[in-house]
Amino acid sequence: MLRVAVVGSGPSGCYTAQSLVQLDSEVRVDVLDRLPCPYGLVRYGVAPDHEKIKSLQNTLRAVLEHDRVRFLGSVQIGPGGVRVDRLRELYHAVVYCVGAATDRRLGIPGEDLPGSWSATQFVSWYSAHPDAVDAGFLRDARSAVVIGVGNVAVDVTRMLARGLAELTPTDMPQAALTTLAESRVTEIHMVGRRGPSQARFTTKELRELGTLPETDVVVDPAELALDPDCTDPSALPAPQRRNVEVLRGWAEAPPTGAPRRIRLRFFLRPAELLAEQGRVGAVRFERTAPDGHGGVTGTGRHEIVGGQLVLRSVGYRGVPLEGLPFDPATGTVPNRSGRVLRGGVVTPGEYVAGWIKRGPTGVIGTNRPCAKETATALLEDAPALALRAVPDDPLPALRAAGTDPVAWQGWQSIERAEAELGASLGRGVVKLPDWQSLLQAAEGKAPQPSAAEGNAP
Repeated sequence: MLRVAVVGSGPSGCYTAQSLVQLDSEVRVDVLDRLPCPYGLVRYGVAPDHEKIKSLQNTLRAVLEHDRVRFLGSVQIGPGGVRVDRLRELYHAVVYCVGAATDRRLGIPGEDLPGSWSATQFVSWYSAHPDAVDAGFLRDARSAVVIGVGNVAVDVTRMLARGLAELTPTDMPQAALTTLAESRVTEIHMVGRRGPSQARFTTKELRELGTLPETDVVVDPAELALDPDCTDPSALPAPQRRNVEVLRGWAEAPPTGAPRRIRLRFFLRPAELLAEQGRVGAVRFERTAPDGHGGVTGTGRHEIVGGQLVLRSVGYRGVPLEGLPFDPATGTVPNRSGRVLRGGVVTPGEYVAGWIKRGPTGVIGTNRPCAKETATALLEDAPALALRAVPDDPLPALRAAGTDPVAWQGWQSIERAEAELGASLGRGVVKLPDWQSLLQAAEGKAPQPSAAEGNAP
């Protein structure tokens, strides 16, 4: 019997566990997660109003309920928890599926002003991640600037423009819902440094902006004209061509005078965040122009865009895990087909899958073949790995290391508590937003009333 630990219960971790038990009937997998809740970014990264994508949790649930898979939440790996070398002693093999836990920075003056945040922090707050806090994102904000033109940028732009009626049916925590519903933000600028034909959002996500009630979407025809591919988009790949067609439609349509406006801007590179009364008040952008090689070059001309809330959405980045090698240039663990490399040499029994393996690229489904490649490599190594003696059940040793794992039954108790919280608020399921209420619910105790109020540190 081969015992494998998978660290991380998001899509890459669940797909890895699924591949292992499907490909070998003698494998048992423990899926460990730092949080008491499974599903990773499907729970804490997918926008609350995207029910279809969030329903992927049902697929991941089936994996974690497999009779040879065990979920163990609230297990910290690394400093303050189970050391990497100790984990390696407890299992024949360990697969790290820890994603890309931080965001990329702009590296410009003023980036750390109050009111300037990463989109990741904003998403974590309205998605009820227990590490998030209500940091007053919308305090005194009348306009917002979202830097980036990918799907996450579209998500946060859309959430800023949603009203109470559209947010209430979601599982968003009550305090975040109330704050967003009472927001005074009426103008949202989503800004990219390159042209419309190079934007990374998908057409489906883009079109959603045009369906928001009481919201105009405004595109400057002059900025479309700067992109040579917008003049005749027929040669573009289909996704980019469809994006350009949607943008051209908005550029040609007169505004209706709706109370909210989303302005999609292009060929503007952030140069500096400007302060106003001790907080961010505007962004100074440099106008860029196509360089003829797929990139852009600065023109030396600048434009100031007002915004008391600035959200950067320019990509994710992996972070080192103590005890594992790390390549700071790529933000990944060096590997060969998922096998961890130390000094260019394969380390027996250590593997990676997902973003920490290949970088933060692709969609959720991209993790499936990535995970299968890693699982296949692990099973090829299994005859040698199985020669080493490991405990019949690593759980007592995990507890001895200072952890108190939340089992699958504990997660089911959390689900029941969230359903009860939603019912008490006249809503559907409402997420518990903090560590205390999650852990109380996992033990079958009623969360404190503060769970409905907001995100506690």
